[in-house]
Amino acid sequence: MPNMINDQQVVEFIRLALDEDVHTGDYSTLSCIPSDAVGQAELKVKQEGILAGVQMAKYIFHYLEPNCLFEQYLNDGAKVKVGDIAFSVKAGVHTILKAERLALNVMQRMSAIATLTAEYVKAVEGTRAVILDTRKTTPLNRFLEKWAVRIGGGQNHRMGLYDMIMLKDNHIDFAGGITKAVMATKQFLEAQHLALKIEVETRNLEEVQEAISLAAVDRIMLDNFSIEDMRAAVILIAGKVEVEASGGVNLDSVRAIAASGVDFISVGALTHGVKSMDLSLKAQVYS
Repeated sequence: MPNMINDQQVVEFIRLALDEDVHTGDYSTLSCIPSDAVGQAELKVKQEGILAGVQMAKYIFHYLEPNCLFEQYLNDGAKVKVGDIAFSVKAGVHTILKAERLALNVMQRMSAIATLTAEYVKAVEGTRAVILDTRKTTPLNRFLEKWAVRIGGGQNHRMGLYDMIMLKDNHIDFAGGITKAVMATKQFLEAQHLALKIEVETRNLEEVQEAISLAAVDRIMLDNFSIEDMRAAVILIAGKVEVEASGGVNLDSVRAIAASGVDFISVGALTHGVKSMDLSLKAQVYS
């Protein structure tokens, strides 16, 4: 499990998710399956891609039944094809049926995110650019979605508003400009004894020049710049601070963006533009 994830967070997520789904009872199962019935099921892959969420599925089954037998055949990050079996689980049938939808929902979305991330990472291979995610995530599912980005080979930009300063266009406009925003931020961080990096979003080369002049700035974001202006900005910045490109990035454009010389490319589509991977949990019935 990545360092940014902790057991308490995982347990709380599973508890809330199961409460939402099961609530007062899984009456479909309670009505037709004996409470002491034991069964086995396996996770079948029905689409090519990068597998993600196996570890989380294991947590879900063990949360419901600590002594269940969870046999893992494929790891998170594995390249999978149709027909592959990721894991099998032997447990009470009530456990399997309660866990089924939550495990699938988690794995289908995480696998889709990991798969798309891997495509972006491959597209910029050989350049210095690192693929980042954004805060465009599903509420309360962010830790899972950012976990999936890492499985796919990308990096996390920031987990939330608390672990990095990003002065975006609205911050800058409300504060009265880049210089005022950065100076106020520096004073705030010093007063609060916070050691956070400062990133500034810029909208044109003039703003890039202003941001460069401020020693407190650690990274400059080029928001919706043309490729030509990105190259000019990279030359202007000349390695003084990190450079991130953002806005309208897709698989057709990401290679050219990376070739401009930026250090990072943030891609909101990694988490908000995916279609869940086709996976299924099937009962193993022996005659």
